[in-house]
Amino acid sequence: MGLRDRIVAEREQRAAVDGTEYYRRRLLEEVNFAELAELTDAQRRVRLERIVGQMVSREGPVMTTSQRTALIRRVIDEAVGLGVLEPLLADPSVTEIMVNGPGEVWIERDGRIEPADARFSSESQLYQTIDRIVSQVNRRVDESSPMVDARLPTGERVNVIIPPLSLIGPVLTIRRFPRRFTLSELVEMGTLDEPTRRLLSAFVRGRLNIVISGGTGAGKTTLLNALSSAILERERIVTIEESAELQLQQRHVISLEARPPNVEGKAEVTIRDLVRNSLRMRPDRIIIGEVRGIETLDMLQALNTGHEGSLVTVHANTADDALYRLETLATMSDLHIPHAALREYINNAIHAIVQIERGADGARRVTEVAAVASRRGEPFRLQSSMRSEL
Repeated sequence: MGLRDRIVAEREQRAAVDGTEYYRRRLLEEVNFAELAELTDAQRRVRLERIVGQMVSREGPVMTTSQRTALIRRVIDEAVGLGVLEPLLADPSVTEIMVNGPGEVWIERDGRIEPADARFSSESQLYQTIDRIVSQVNRRVDESSPMVDARLPTGERVNVIIPPLSLIGPVLTIRRFPRRFTLSELVEMGTLDEPTRRLLSAFVRGRLNIVISGGTGAGKTTLLNALSSAILERERIVTIEESAELQLQQRHVISLEARPPNVEGKAEVTIRDLVRNSLRMRPDRIIIGEVRGIETLDMLQALNTGHEGSLVTVHANTADDALYRLETLATMSDLHIPHAALREYINNAIHAIVQIERGADGARRVTEVAAVASRRGEPFRLQSSMRSEL
């Protein structure tokens, strides 16, 4: 084969392979890893952009400025970021990213799910992105551990599930860190009206124990963040979460986060452990991101022993269901407390339920605010202070 033929064949092969993958391999051949390790993230990215830019100018096809810039960005995203997901993570309007195998990416924007104009070039590329995420939190994902929860350095919550549990290939779900809203901003967005804002602010300032109830993605954490703004600056607040999402504005805040077991199945720290430990930390208020298991009983005991003004979220479809959900979760405890005693615990501990729901149009709205009117061992009874339809 002559020189011309070899050049043509090389160009055709390069065109057949995704340009991003080609220049990523070339980048690995040219960079000095020891030198890059001494740079900051921003400096490292600038250095790599310069190297890739020189390679594209020297070896690449003729492209417009925008095409050239886009190619360089994709190569760098593959090398030091999360590849095709980086533009989606940089878009503040995207609240959730769902990867269903290498060829299908969906996003949530303004409460609606829509397909994204992005895809991974291969399953191995998707696995590389997953490994890059889970390695940051000293976790691994393989056939022996096919499900992983992790968190990006910027706070986004990540869930990964791979074959054989997933039948469509690796599935990656990234939930964006919720932006902090005030109650006044939620009024402007239509999540609640002005009388409800004043009522909820009075509840928080009056140190009522409040449960925020709703389905997945209804906006419970966003509302919890907004309600916390009514807490006085001088109060000592302890927050407890499975994955840290709360962004309280007060100065005296102690944030605690549960820890999953390591690769050996040890060193786990549960929400229940943190609730028990928080009682020794002299909190004025305890805020629990979500109760979903045996920690519910410890939470109720804390609220019944003087820790008033606490906030918590729970998954439930209605305000009435929230009370029964708490009762069911409390029965998961190994103490086997009778239902009558649990009902008394809940009636004494919980003062108000705030129900928030997401409508078909994607908008989140507070649909009910109810006070717990039942006392002691009475059957659960709510007195609605506000109710609206989606």
